[in-house]
Amino acid sequence: MAANKIRILVVDDIAETRENIRKLLQFESDIEVVGAARSGKEGVQLAFELDPDVVLMDINMPDIDGITATDAIRKKSPYIQVVILSVQGDQNYMRRAMLAGARDFLTKPPLGDELISAVRRAGEMAHEERAKSAQQQPAIAAGIPAAGGFAPISTGKVITVYSPKGGTGCTTVAVNLAMALNNEDTRAVLVDGNLQFGDVAIFINEQGKNTILELAPRVDELEPEIVEDILIKHSASGLRVLAAPQRPELADQVSTEQFTKTVQYLQKMFAYVVIDTTHILSDLVLSTFDVSDVIVLLTTQEIPSIKNARLFLDLLKNMGVDRERVIFAMNRFDKRIGITPERVSENLKHEISVAIPLDEKVVITAVNRGVPFMLDNKAQPVGRGILSLAETVRMRLTTLEAESETSKR
Repeated sequence: MAANKIRILVVDDIAETRENIRKLLQFESDIEVVGAARSGKEGVQLAFELDPDVVLMDINMPDIDGITATDAIRKKSPYIQVVILSVQGDQNYMRRAMLAGARDFLTKPPLGDELISAVRRAGEMAHEERAKSAQQQPAIAAGIPAAGGFAPISTGKVITVYSPKGGTGCTTVAVNLAMALNNEDTRAVLVDGNLQFGDVAIFINEQGKNTILELAPRVDELEPEIVEDILIKHSASGLRVLAAPQRPELADQVSTEQFTKTVQYLQKMFAYVVIDTTHILSDLVLSTFDVSDVIVLLTTQEIPSIKNARLFLDLLKNMGVDRERVIFAMNRFDKRIGITPERVSENLKHEISVAIPLDEKVVITAVNRGVPFMLDNKAQPVGRGILSLAETVRMRLTTLEAESETSKR
């Protein structure tokens, strides 16, 4: 049926390339090229007018580049999927494209089968996103309130940042990861899961305000307005934060069940729920793993940290947790040390997806100022490391969701 066809917009400043792509796709019964643009600006305009499922976007164009155009399209129409085409298979281009919201990245000229497969993957994702958006419209039309004036979210994703070894920088990573994930389209909330000695509020210079103690007793009767009033709103970024109790002896006033229910309620309000945890495997931490979509497992180049990461991966296997839910990251990576991410990946039989560079000056200054470095130093290597982690999280969540949908069919 025509309604199920994948509608394609081709954006490239070279006429021959546009025609070649059209020829590659014209014999596919489930794919239809609905338009072609000769520049980035024209591509953005046609994307809004034609509302395609997939945009095949050249990266180098004379007016605005493909990454800028991708960002503009995705911000207005997040269900439109963009596949970037570039003559250069450069990792930096790829990373920038993914951060702008691109669904895939192909080197020009793409092989026919490669292009068709990428288009079908992106098209399937576009159809799924459109369906979700359509399901939300009746609720929006009916006037069901959404916290902060944003559209309600069906089910947000829970990302838990954890290390079985203390001192690896979990709070630093959790705070800045939440900052990187948070924007107007995908709001994030940062939850301090270290109820005794949590430092999240200090990291954003917002201590002395509301904490989880104001939510936990009424967890079975929460409303969006109540939650919004209690959450700390970080003034510089807009990130919402649920802080830990201000004194360690008050942690016992929050039960594991109350904490879990609070997290599950936050999923109804936010696209991402990022949880910072203590390294101790308490019932609360284990319950957090149960409700998490992905676990960001941190290690450093220190042997005790690597040893504990191996023990934790073994534990997850015994618990029946899918390893695909674990994003393994190395924090404070120092190139001068011979223990590389590749060596650790090989030894633990689990790939380290992201290495966040060591930058003590930037990180320590940010902590002491209470100003996360993702606000004013995201262009620094450590900031780029967090951006890479954020994109890895997004891509892994997308993959897991697609696999889950496929398994239901």
